[in-house]
Amino acid sequence: MTCQLIEAEKERYPVARLCRTLRVSRSGFYAWRERLVSDHPAVDAALAARVAAIHAASDGTYGVPRVHAELAAQGVHTSRRRVARLMAEQGLEGVSRRKRRRSTTTPSTRPAAPDLVGRRFSAARGPNQVWFADITYVPTWEGWLYVALVVDAWSRRIVGWAMREGLEAALVVDALGMATLARRPAAGAIHHSDRGSQYASTVFGRTLAESGLVASMGRRGCAYDNAACESVIASFKTELVHRRSFRSRNAAREEVFRWIEGWYNRRRRHSALGYLPPADFEEQHMTDHGPCGPADADQPAFTGALAGVGTPTDPSANLSTEVR
Repeated sequence: MTCQLIEAEKERYPVARLCRTLRVSRSGFYAWRERLVSDHPAVDAALAARVAAIHAASDGTYGVPRVHAELAAQGVHTSRRRVARLMAEQGLEGVSRRKRRRSTTTPSTRPAAPDLVGRRFSAARGPNQVWFADITYVPTWEGWLYVALVVDAWSRRIVGWAMREGLEAALVVDALGMATLARRPAAGAIHHSDRGSQYASTVFGRTLAESGLVASMGRRGCAYDNAACESVIASFKTELVHRRSFRSRNAAREEVFRWIEGWYNRRRRHSALGYLPPADFEEQHMTDHGPCGPADADQPAFTGALAGVGTPTDPSANLSTEVR
């Protein structure tokens, strides 16, 4: 460890001074360096093999940050620069995102719900306080397969999803139904989406009310108001949809299921979670009483998560959907 410190600081201070301060002989330090250099190719080869295995296990999607995080999780500590070099030498790289080109929602003429989130995507302090929702599509040889997602704002876990051949409101109702059945959110939790006609439909509004959820919607035509869910969908398109050709909708359904439940929720390392997968993040931060201690049964779920945002019956300035 002492020799490693000298090696790290030798660009700033003379080696002789460092050795004298740390009580290490210069000959001993240089002997250590010679051993390090002689062992370096073998160590590099072993590390390169690990890097290639991690990249392959991610289906070729991981770039340097996630490969580096996975190495650390395996107890292998090295620098990002070294990981980048080893990946470049092997021609390995992560996938990059494309610009989103197509909208899957038609703006509704019905009155929109207020924006209770206000781009405070990290405000939730526990699970099932704020959910984000959106719709995307998967092209197949048979036609489009539409996918609706519900994402927990706290853990970024996909808690509900549904797939259909059409864009009817039943698509988002199914996704919400799956989420509420699996997670059972407290009354007053927020469901945030865009202003698409599916989310503004009567049947979806009734489903929200029956589930005890509060509707929240971003501004018309502003994807940034639902950027957290847009980010999940961008990963979905980049890592799966843009890299596959599906002969049938059923084939696409199988791959979508594998990506959500087999990869994204349980194994994919998320940069917003300290490079933990959503399932691991929830497991590490949950306690017997939930992530923040015993819940207050008299307090709506969004009150603690979004204090100061306002409520549907008390429209504060923060609920404005005007551009500022």
